[in-house]
Amino acid sequence: MASPDVDCPWLCAAGESFSGCFNIQIEVQPANVLNVLEAPASSESDTRNIPKPPPYPTKTSKTANHCQRITDSCSVPKETKDTWERLFKEADGADVYVITDSNSYIPAHCNVLSIASPVLGNILQQSKVKNGIRYIKILGVPCEAVYTFIRFLYSSCYEEDEMKTFVLHLLVLSHSYSVPSLKRVCIDLLEQELLTKENVIDVLQLARRCDAPRLSFICVRMVVKDLKSVSSTEGWKVMRRCNPALEQELVESVVEADSRKQEKLRKIEERKVYLELYEAMEALLHICRDGCRTIGPRDKMLKGSLVACNFPACKGLESLVRHFSNCKTRVPGGCVHCKRMWQLLELHSRMCNEPDLCKVPLCRHFKVKMQQQTKKDEAKWKLLVSKVIAAKNALGPFSARRIDLF
Repeated sequence: MASPDVDCPWLCAAGESFSGCFNIQIEVQPANVLNVLEAPASSESDTRNIPKPPPYPTKTSKTANHCQRITDSCSVPKETKDTWERLFKEADGADVYVITDSNSYIPAHCNVLSIASPVLGNILQQSKVKNGIRYIKILGVPCEAVYTFIRFLYSSCYEEDEMKTFVLHLLVLSHSYSVPSLKRVCIDLLEQELLTKENVIDVLQLARRCDAPRLSFICVRMVVKDLKSVSSTEGWKVMRRCNPALEQELVESVVEADSRKQEKLRKIEERKVYLELYEAMEALLHICRDGCRTIGPRDKMLKGSLVACNFPACKGLESLVRHFSNCKTRVPGGCVHCKRMWQLLELHSRMCNEPDLCKVPLCRHFKVKMQQQTKKDEAKWKLLVSKVIAAKNALGPFSARRIDLF
């Protein structure tokens, strides 16, 4: 009886479909997950019934962090890796042959493969033994990629050039045979170094099939960032022909990202307007209540003892107030500048909580006028007031007044 075959035809020759090429079939079920044994809890108790004092919090925290760092950065000694490397390369006592394309084979050890990969372990259990040797097939990927894969199962070692050359094949193998450590290496290498505009479409499809959501997200983000360049690659052309649904999804992602960007810019510009109105309200109150002493004719310099006003809108309001006081028209709608001043005065009135004590002109007048407005106009003004107050609150109590949000 022949041993089970694992066929994984590979990617994208120029005219082939990615989804059609990616066809890994494993006819056996994965090995059962081993149960984790729990150590029994200690039953010792203090005969004197006096609790022990807890350790200092700082020491406990440092110890925990130190242990975590040791766990995260733990590495196998070089001598141990060399031993496993020699076992793999010399194949002393090998009892399984891994057959690859071109009828090449790689000698290995059944116990090592079974421990390193539960899928391979299951396949080896169901394979027949002939003259003390088991035979399994890993087809559809280059022989060198299979060699690098088996080597990694022994010592977790690899040559950097080989890893970069066969990273996509190794990602398929690591996912198919459930080797998460190798899968992480492949994903990290693709994310940090090897992802390009030319291969991003192939990597995206592969990432989705190999359950690598973060890599998939990074690929989509690269496509969205530069659709024009990516859409001119060979991978995109093959994908358009063989997987039009994915093309539609990516185009929709680009449109959605552009809409979000435009909406963000619109909100930034809108917030700038509300902040400017808030600054104008502060400056108007400052001018009418305190009397800004640095406002004067534009052709005169400030005296040496005076400093510039802290209210950035003061100088702009100065010209508007001067015009409003001298304008002959002064009819709302008749003069653009006067209309703007009327609106600022009404906005202040709607935000003012002390109209009887307020020194801003017409504050009480607009309070009375509010009662005569239609519900539609009232709703518009309430919305504007809420936006200005929200922009004010967004600055925070300790934030410097500023308009530039970029």
